[in-house]
Amino acid sequence: MEDQVKKLVLSMLAYVVQRDLSAEVLCRLSNVSIAELKEGKVPLSAKQLNDVWLNAVHLTKDDCFGLHFGESLQLSALGIVGEIIKASDTVGAALTIAASLTPLVTNAFCLAVLEEENTFTVKFVPQQEGWEQSPALVQTLDLLMVFVIHELDGLLLKKVRPIAVKYTANANHQKEYERVMRCGVEFNQLENAITFDLKYWKEPILSANFELQRMLVEKIKPFSGNIGDTMTLQTRVYNYLMSNAYLGIISQEQIASNFNISTRTLQRKLKEEGTSFQQLADDARKALAINYLKSGSYPLKQISHMLGYNEITAFSRTFKRWTGTTPAVYQKNGN
Repeated sequence: MEDQVKKLVLSMLAYVVQRDLSAEVLCRLSNVSIAELKEGKVPLSAKQLNDVWLNAVHLTKDDCFGLHFGESLQLSALGIVGEIIKASDTVGAALTIAASLTPLVTNAFCLAVLEEENTFTVKFVPQQEGWEQSPALVQTLDLLMVFVIHELDGLLLKKVRPIAVKYTANANHQKEYERVMRCGVEFNQLENAITFDLKYWKEPILSANFELQRMLVEKIKPFSGNIGDTMTLQTRVYNYLMSNAYLGIISQEQIASNFNISTRTLQRKLKEEGTSFQQLADDARKALAINYLKSGSYPLKQISHMLGYNEITAFSRTFKRWTGTTPAVYQKNGN
């Protein structure tokens, strides 16, 4: 099996580039190389991995880097998600298998999944004493916790809202944690845990959901160029929209938070580049609509919903403005 730690670090480098920073600088500061990550046979040392996390936080000036990285990671983790889906038919089974695979990514935490009468809880149990004093391990915990929520999104193709989220850490950046976790977050607790409504536990995982994500990766290929390439803000925003598109087009407020800038700054910088968030979102919807219709696998009503339209008539009008024809005709003709 692939070295999942190296794969995670490569995903981190791609995310750092999305944040308009140099992957080469991060590698140099952390004593790793991109070639070593892609082709090397020797695993990363604990110090190298720790340094990657510390330098990523330092370069991005983002205390919530692990949280934001986890929020952006869905499609980058398709390899391990694919293994989970092959052996699972429900959310409960997928989470149980995912818990067993956690050591492939980190040995700092293990996952315990507990089914209760009306809820189920995923606990993140530390395996190292004094982990709270390690910024890298705190960031790793953030990554794991938000990743569980967002991967459930991908398995079910809808946004899952936890009932409760608990952290043993102190309350810092509480509003941002609550935005990403989609519920109130309790700090200074006795455990790190996320609790969900039991209704999700036996909900079936449809293979079509995974196929949709895979299609986005393989056909749309939102990330262009090499890890070391610099990109304009509009390219980075467009790529982020496409990378997270299987849950619809996210808001500019969410993107601004993930890029650690204000919404106003995002708007100003895009204007300086001669575009706007609305234009980029429109371009992303068009690209997604065309790819969904070409796949021939999705009913128009589902495509409309995935793109964020409440009514299929609104989607049809917009698609005709884009292409000069209706989505029904476009799909029928196989354009």
